[in-house]
Amino acid sequence: MNKEHVKLTATEKSELFAEGVITIVLLLLLNLSIVILINLTILQNKNLVNGIYFLKKTITFAGGRHLWSWQNTFLVMMGVGDLIVLYWRLIRRYHQMQLRHVISELHYIAQGHFDHTISFKVKTDLQKVIDSINSLVDSTVNAINEERAIEQSKDELISNVSHDIRTPLTSIIGYLGLLKSGVDDPEEQQRYLNIAYSKAEQMKSLAHDLLEYTTLKSTNTSLNLTSLHIFSMLEQVAAGFEFEADEKGVVFNIETRPKDLTIQADPEKLVRVYNNLITNALKYGTGATQINLIANLVNNNEVELRVENNGERIPKDSLKKIFERFYRMEGSRNTQTGGTGLGLAITKSIVDLHRGKIRCESDDKWTRFIICLPLDPKNTKSLA
Repeated sequence: MNKEHVKLTATEKSELFAEGVITIVLLLLLNLSIVILINLTILQNKNLVNGIYFLKKTITFAGGRHLWSWQNTFLVMMGVGDLIVLYWRLIRRYHQMQLRHVISELHYIAQGHFDHTISFKVKTDLQKVIDSINSLVDSTVNAINEERAIEQSKDELISNVSHDIRTPLTSIIGYLGLLKSGVDDPEEQQRYLNIAYSKAEQMKSLAHDLLEYTTLKSTNTSLNLTSLHIFSMLEQVAAGFEFEADEKGVVFNIETRPKDLTIQADPEKLVRVYNNLITNALKYGTGATQINLIANLVNNNEVELRVENNGERIPKDSLKKIFERFYRMEGSRNTQTGGTGLGLAITKSIVDLHRGKIRCESDDKWTRFIICLPLDPKNTKSLA
């Protein structure tokens, strides 16, 4: 935004004009008094008159011209001095008016208009004050917005948790009510028990994920860093999903460059990241036949981890929200896939804890979750 200089009101312009007129009148009176006093002094001292005449005869300029009138010279000097004094008085009053505008803007902001900034600029040190005020306003607005976002987030958290608990709990109460009322058929009893147990497991999973998510978001959460061989870890993770992958016709491909790539990380938490991403690929990667687990050494400080599947692409709108807690790509709150909507939010929290970054890319061929991690989080700032 281009800032303009302070625009004076009609009253302020009149005030500035009056200041100039009064200053000129006072200077003229002062000049007249000085000229009269000097003339009286010179007339009463013949030696001074002779000295002045001598100077007039001896001082010459280009072309042999003499200084014939000391009065004119003195008047010119006084005129220059008067202009300097006039400029100083006017510019001082103008700066006072600028200060009044700044104070007025401050009062306006203090009345609760925290999104308002001082939009004009000045050429004095007052500009530093204006810039500091605008920075303070911006930080205040950001703090207010952050506070509102936190409050909204809390409300959404309560709403989502209440919904996700109420749905399976209603089913559990319903089926237990049927059993309590008396069901003679043993097969029906077993079916109701199985459904109630499944819903209870779903509630347990939600409670576990919610506790893990809030724990990871806590500032007190620490990492148990150890030297981790990436290829060995990926083999173990893939083996844990072998049965489910065979059922869905999915093949795992593991590749690390170099083969003995090792980083400093929390093994338990990083395994949870891979579990979440692979689970997400198996549940939502419709039509996928491959899941690639790839790790590349980028440079001496950074490693890139990829989890790719060739299943159905993720819509662009979903890519923007995919790491938000309780977000489900189905676009509804049904839980038939068994997800709590916290898996990817937990994944992002773990990556953040490792001072890394995670993003998701998806097209018609591949959906990629790309993680950039420092080789040693203790000696590295957060990745940009």
